[in-house]
Formats: sequence, structure tokens, C-alpha cells
Amino acid sequence: MTALPVRWSDEVDEIMQGDLVVAAAYVTPAGGAVVTGVVTCGAGDREQGTTGFTTSLGLSRKLEHLIRDPHVSLAYHAREHGRSTSPRFVLAQGAASIDLQPSRERVEAFLPCAERYLGPARRGWLWDRVLREYYWERVFVDIDVRRVISWKDLAAAGTPDVSGAALPAPPDPQRPPTGGTGPRVDVAKAASASAKMRHLLLAYRSSDGFPAVVPVELEGHDASGLRLTAAPGLLPAGGRRAGILAHSFHPQVAGLATRTFTGWLDVADDGSAVYAPHTSKGYAAPPMKTMVLLFNGLYAKWGFRQAMRHGALERLRQLDLERAAPAGATGA
Repeated sequence: MTALPVRWSDEVDEIMQGDLVVAAAYVTPAGGAVVTGVVTCGAGDREQGTTGFTTSLGLSRKLEHLIRDPHVSLAYHAREHGRSTSPRFVLAQGAASIDLQPSRERVEAFLPCAERYLGPARRGWLWDRVLREYYWERVFVDIDVRRVISWKDLAAAGTPDVSGAALPAPPDPQRPPTGGTGPRVDVAKAASASAKMRHLLLAYRSSDGFPAVVPVELEGHDASGLRLTAAPGLLPAGGRRAGILAHSFHPQVAGLATRTFTGWLDVADDGSAVYAPHTSKGYAAPPMKTMVLLFNGLYAKWGFRQAMRHGALERLRQLDLERAAPAGATGA
């Protein structure tokens, strides 16, 4: 019997349809979580119980993770420059499926949606060439929602409302990595980069396999890592792999600053948390629409050509077929 779609409230739907930038999290083979910013442009359908986002084929590593383990979460955490004024923090968790080669009709139908959030598309002899891959070579990540959690405020404080599957038990601590749990990048630089951003979110793997994404605040740092605080009950006790997204953005995402980390989170019984960053990457774009579009177009063009050169599409197709095949099935 097919399960009924998860339904959520009008207020939550307004948030999911209205937020400009959303935090997307997926899990890694080692049991960690990576969280990054995406623009959903109102994707999804409450009647069908779905949400989603688009990305680039050039980001094939992220797509490989999603195909191998489709547990994915979207955190609706930022109201600025969007279409909702609700104070709630919303986390949608579900199973991802990847449309690696969407039809021309699907892409054409998506473009007007994107224009409502990102402004009119640029067209003309030059822009058609620069932005061809950025506009047309899209990959759609469709999410069959299994659970929607919403808190009364953006700090995610208090008891949440839950639609769909019941909340799982807190996850057990994880085994420390063989390379040790301590910081592997400059903690002072990580703290400085994070402190400049308006939003700071942390993601970890829940006991049912879905990434949990929660808002945190930076309270300081020392040689052991970043000192973090969060609303009571959001961070499970013990040590575990975790990811962090620190970011800020301007209207239509014309200006964006982002820094992502992977690392080790250690939460004491009293709730105090230390995050030791192991990897760090990020970028910043000025609030100048034309310059950002030029960069996005050229980066998408380069990424698409690299993906084609290295056979990313065929590799992703094969992974998708292997995941869809019945247990024990083999290829011809």
C-alpha cells in the first residue's frame, strides 16, 4: 500500500514556498552530514507531499552522495528577501530522487518560477551564450517528504510541531575518526569567517538516517574548536561528525557569502558544545547582479564541460540504476 503524502499547515507551506535561500543537508558514507545553501524557487507541491531544488551537473560529488543515500533535509531558516514573514523555523526531511536529464518542457516551466525569486532572466546574443549551461543544463532534486518539523521561532526553541513520521530517538555517539577529532584547519580563521555571517546552521545524522539541521550561535573559540550554543534539546550529547553552514545573502542572491565546514561536534552532558572544523571552503560574491550572473554562467559552463569530460553523467546514471535495481539483481 502506498503511504499517503505528508501534509503540513498553511503557515508552513507559505514558508516553504516563500524563503529565498534554504539550507540543504545530506549524509556522507562516514556517517557525517554536509549542509549547503540552495535556492528552491518555491519548488514542491503540498498536495503531493513533495519539495525540492535544482543544482548543476558540475556538482557531481553532491549528486553521488544523494543517489547513494537519498536521505536529505531542507531547513527553511531565513526570512529576509523572501515572501514569508512567519517567525517559524521549518525542517523538511525526505527521500531524494534525481532527474539527471530533465525535459526541455520541465526546464522551461521552471524558468518563470526562478524569475519570481531571482529577477528577470538575461537574454540576448551575449547572455544566451554565457548563461546557456546555467539556465538550461539543470539537474532537479525531487524530495518525497517523510517528516516536517516546525518550531515557533527561528531559534528552534521549545517543543516542535511534527507532521508525518514521529521524531526518532536521539542518536548514539559515533566512533571518533582514525585521524583524531581535533581541529585540522585554523580555528581563529574559521571563527572569524563564521562571525561575519548572519546565519549559522549545524547538521548531523539522526538515528533514522535523516540529517538534522539546527540553528546555532557562535559564543567564542579556543584551541579545541568553535564554542557553540543552541536551544535546549537540539544538540545530542556525545561526539559525532557534523557539518556547518555559515552564510549571508542579498536580494535575489545578487550578493552572497558562504562558508561550509565538516568536522567533529562534541556535546557535554550540560549542553556545552565544541565544534572542531576539519575542512573549510567558501566564497563571496558582490551585490552586483550583472557580475554575479557572469560568474554563475562561466562557472556553470566550466563545471558542465568538466562533468562531460570526466563522464559524470554516465557515472551518475549507473549509480541511479544500481540503487533502483532489486536486491541481488545484476546487470546484463
